[in-house]
Amino acid sequence: MQLSAKDAWKRILDEAHRELPDHTIRTWLEPTEAIALDEGRLIVGAPDQFAVEWNETKHAALLSKLAEPVVGQPTSIVFRVHEDRQKRPQMDFFVAPPTPGAGRPAGEVTDGRTAAGNPSSQALNERYSFDSFVIGKSNELAAAAAHAAAESPGKTYNPLFIYGATGLGKTHLMQAIAHGVILRQPETRVLYVGAEQFINEVIESIHSRTMPEFRRRYRMDVDLFLVDDVHFLEGKEMTQEEFFHTFNALYEGNKQIVLTSDRPPKEIPGLEARLVSRFEWGMVADIGQPDLEHRIAILRKKQEQDHLEMTIPDDVLRFIAEHVRSNVRELEGCIIKLLLYASLKHKEVSIELAREALSDRIRPGEDGPAPRARPSINKVQEVVARRWGVTPEGLRSKARIKTLTVPRQIAMYLAREMLEMQLVEIGQAFGGRDHSTVIHSVDKVSRQMTRDRSFRERVEHARQELSAE
Repeated sequence: MQLSAKDAWKRILDEAHRELPDHTIRTWLEPTEAIALDEGRLIVGAPDQFAVEWNETKHAALLSKLAEPVVGQPTSIVFRVHEDRQKRPQMDFFVAPPTPGAGRPAGEVTDGRTAAGNPSSQALNERYSFDSFVIGKSNELAAAAAHAAAESPGKTYNPLFIYGATGLGKTHLMQAIAHGVILRQPETRVLYVGAEQFINEVIESIHSRTMPEFRRRYRMDVDLFLVDDVHFLEGKEMTQEEFFHTFNALYEGNKQIVLTSDRPPKEIPGLEARLVSRFEWGMVADIGQPDLEHRIAILRKKQEQDHLEMTIPDDVLRFIAEHVRSNVRELEGCIIKLLLYASLKHKEVSIELAREALSDRIRPGEDGPAPRARPSINKVQEVVARRWGVTPEGLRSKARIKTLTVPRQIAMYLAREMLEMQLVEIGQAFGGRDHSTVIHSVDKVSRQMTRDRSFRERVEHARQELSAE
């Protein structure tokens, strides 16, 4: 009696346990599913194209060899992307598929169309929900505001402006609002765009003379308006004009508006004052760098989501959290890289393997979890003043003489780069100057460093002295 595809694949995997490490089978082969067995081929469905290529390259030859005695004839193992997984994002192959009926398809809008059918919207990522967002000290205000906006769209915190460095979860939180609103109000028309897409559509609509259709789509057919990376609007006068009127139309219609940026409204150069004012009408919330405990919690959440409890030990998670401090995206990238490396080397995941796999993310000699303390703003002023032959008091004064202007701008630049202070805080530390002066100073020093090698070296020497403190 001929075996079914499912039974044949199960027996082949049983044989594979004798040839391959357990973690390789758990990571790469258990998430697959036998689809068909015929004409000397066993077709196996994998979660996505990346997994298909990896299994074809690394495992197909061995598995085909193991298949012959199981099936009773020469049989090639052929991997294909499983149809159920075709729409899932790349690199989500470690995650179990969502439970059927758990909610509406991501990006679905009110009239039964999907977001993909609307040229001005992008599909929402089903993974970006409130349940999968890990709350810590660095993001608790933004998370609370997002929950409130999802519960009472257009009424509480409208607009909601979320800002922070890249990879910290702004887009996740923004899309979680959309998922939350859709669960409560399935008829909600959601429009999610990046600022660059908005800019491109404005330009295209002008060229094709279809501005009335553009305005109807953005101002009349939307209940929840999500715009990522609004800092890209800087300097785009015509686009800002359209965005201003779009914002007003939606706001006056009590439609919820959610915006993200890499900096607060007042710090976006080239953004019209009337837009800055409107962006601050509701709630402006920042997301900062996660601390150690928060990073560990993020990694454990990913471990749980991706069913990696038996694959990645807790001590390895802590090791990654202690040594990778930049952002959430990099933390998750480290997990993926570690799993790939473990499969390639056919080794169990351990701290030593993590140290090997993530050597490019871990600085040599970095043995302890505690990062080097940052210098104070007073120390920055002291070092710059000494190196440029002025006094710290002069940098803090309101005097605008040339001998003070350049070192003051350099000190502002270093404060922004090394201390990650807000522009308003930096301005206060230098004689009560406003944020636009600080923006001008930071930009001027950045430009000068690209043009003048000796100037750049001088600034870098000051930075090195401060880093060594």
